[in-house]
Amino acid sequence: MTNQKNVAIKVAVSNSSLFTRAAKKLRGSVITISKKKPLQNLDNNGGSRINGWVDSMRASSPSHIKSSAHSEDLNSWIVHHPSALDMFEEITNASKGKQIVMFLDYDGTLSPIVDDPDRAFMSDAMRATVRKLARYFPTAIVSGRCRDKVYSFVRLAELYYAGSHGMDIKGPSKGSKHKKKWSELAQQVRTVLKEYPKLRLTQGRKVLEIRPTIKWDKGKALEFLLESLGYANCTNVFPVYIGDDRTDEDAFKVIRERGQGFGILVSKMPKDTNATYSLQEPSEVIKNLGTNWSLYNLCNKDYKEKFVT
Repeated sequence: MTNQKNVAIKVAVSNSSLFTRAAKKLRGSVITISKKKPLQNLDNNGGSRINGWVDSMRASSPSHIKSSAHSEDLNSWIVHHPSALDMFEEITNASKGKQIVMFLDYDGTLSPIVDDPDRAFMSDAMRATVRKLARYFPTAIVSGRCRDKVYSFVRLAELYYAGSHGMDIKGPSKGSKHKKKWSELAQQVRTVLKEYPKLRLTQGRKVLEIRPTIKWDKGKALEFLLESLGYANCTNVFPVYIGDDRTDEDAFKVIRERGQGFGILVSKMPKDTNATYSLQEPSEVIKNLGTNWSLYNLCNKDYKEKFVT
């Protein structure tokens, strides 16, 4: 038996025309196939027919249909929300001569989405990118997390922080590049708060905390921060908001209604959104912030002279 050259294989024969003739001769018997010449009796037409069946089955499989539909939906969605990387020249053309203010969500934008929220750490490269960005533009983190928690992740004192969807706001801390403007900023905040009687102001040493006692969202936080910075009714302000969550839609909507700036949604999946542009994941965010916006500032002499101190 060790020198046996042929192997007996039992084949269930279908009614297919490819096997009909063989089935009549071999019904109930055994087909013997040589190890040395397997399946050489299939002619070219038969092989092509099998390949055709396989391709047809593959194309009609639920997973293939679902994948094709997703690709079509994504392509259609991208047409209406093109990549901010591809459209950066258009964005910068619209921002020329205007004060750019950056608003950034945290989870899913500056850090990846993870199973354990306490381990949603931003990378050192992302932190360095945001630090560099804040040298050029006023920059705020707007997060659903409590302010202290998101600050413990970011650890950049020169930023504005709006925690709890904007319900807990804090300006740059002592020692940041905004130090020389602190008294001016504090007075501006007090003036703005006169128009918001239900907001509560807590002031410490070089610290201003604003906590609302009313319904609040990221859109209202964006408006409040712009007003606090003195840009409420300015025609030369250009807010850019980058976020991935449905709670960011309030901010996207405010920007769209103002007709100033752009919202950028971070998502790999098509979503209904008020954002104008899209990025797929934090790795694209860091490229957009680090490469594009930094290069824009370095190359734009007029912007540096007008807005960067």
